[in-house]
Amino acid sequence: MTFLVDPLTTLYGPLRPPLLLANQFKKDYDITFVSYFVGEDAIKKLEGFKVISLGKRPLLPKSLATLEGWLRRSKFKSMDDEVILNFSQCFLANAHIYYAQGPITRALDDVQPQVKGIYRCAYKLARPFLVRLDRSFNEKLRTLSLFFIANSKFCASMYEDWGIKVDGIIHPPLDCESFKPTNLRPSEDYALTYFGKETKYSVIKRIADAGVKIKAFGSKAPYIPKHLLKHPNVEFLGRVSDEELADLYSNALYTLFTFTHEPFGYIPVESMACGTPVLTYDKQGPRETVVDGVTGWLAKSDEELVELAVTYWRNEYPSWMRARCRERALEFDVKVVAERWLEIIKRLRTSYENAMNY
Repeated sequence: MTFLVDPLTTLYGPLRPPLLLANQFKKDYDITFVSYFVGEDAIKKLEGFKVISLGKRPLLPKSLATLEGWLRRSKFKSMDDEVILNFSQCFLANAHIYYAQGPITRALDDVQPQVKGIYRCAYKLARPFLVRLDRSFNEKLRTLSLFFIANSKFCASMYEDWGIKVDGIIHPPLDCESFKPTNLRPSEDYALTYFGKETKYSVIKRIADAGVKIKAFGSKAPYIPKHLLKHPNVEFLGRVSDEELADLYSNALYTLFTFTHEPFGYIPVESMACGTPVLTYDKQGPRETVVDGVTGWLAKSDEELVELAVTYWRNEYPSWMRARCRERALEFDVKVVAERWLEIIKRLRTSYENAMNY
C-alpha cells in the first residue's frame, strides 16, 4: 500500500491522517510513503515504513511547502498490484482513493484578510489564474481516482460547487489513546487556544482584554501580532509535544478555537478527547464535530463568541459536559475511522478480483 503525501516537513495537520491509518494497516500491508520532500525529523518518526523522497528541495518556507508542492506538481507511476491512497495536493497520479482535504484557493480566500497588505495585493492579482489552476487540478484528480473522498461535509461542498463528484465523507482519525483526560480535577484556570495562520487574532485580543486568562500553543511565526504576545492575559507556549498538549487540553476551562478557514479541525476533536468543551464558530468543519450546548458552544459571530468566552469564564458550565466531550471524540478514534477505510479498500479488491476472474 502506498500513501502519496504532502511535503514531510511536519507530521501534523493534513499529514496526520495517513500516518495514523498506516499504523493501523501495517499488520496487513507493506506501507510506503512517497513525498516530493522528506525532512530528517519526519524520517525518524516514520521508522518502520518505507519512505521515498523525490528529492525536490523546497524553495519557500516550511509553512508554505504544500503550496509550493501544489504549484510544482509531481507525477507518480504505480505498480499494478498495489493500493494507492493519494492524500496529497502535490501529486497528479492514478490512485484508488483520493482524500480531499480542501481546495488550496478556498483556504487562501479565507486566510488572506489576515496577512500583510503586500501579500493580499499579490494574491488578488494572481487569484483568477490560481483558481482556474486549482479547479483544473482537482477535476484531473477526480478523473484519475476511483474514489474521491472528502474529509468533511463542508469540504465536500467546496468541491461540489465546482461540479466535482464526491463519493463519500470520512472524517480524519484521532489517536484517542494519546489524547485523553490527564487530570480528574482539572485546574480550569485558563482558556486554551492555538496560534496559527488561520487564527483570528483580533478576536483573541478582545477576549483577553475582557479579562480571560489565555494559554496559547503553536509555532512562533511572523504573523502572530507582537502586541498579543506581550498581552498580560496571554501566555504563548510555542510548540508543545502531544503529551504536553493533552495535559493543556485536560486542565483548560474550555478550548477557544477562532479560525478563518477550517475544512475539519483537529483542535476541537483533540480537546473533546481530553474532556474539555470547545468554543468555536457555527460553520465549516467544527460545526460537524462540536455539539452545541453538549460538547461546547457554536457562535454565529465574533461578537457572540467573545460574549460566550467571557460568560463561561465567569460562570460555571454543567460538569457532565466533560464526559460527553470524551464520548463524542471517540467517534473519531482511529480504530473506528480505519474500519471505514478498510470497507472501501475491500470493495476495491473485490472489484479487481471479479475483473480478473471475468
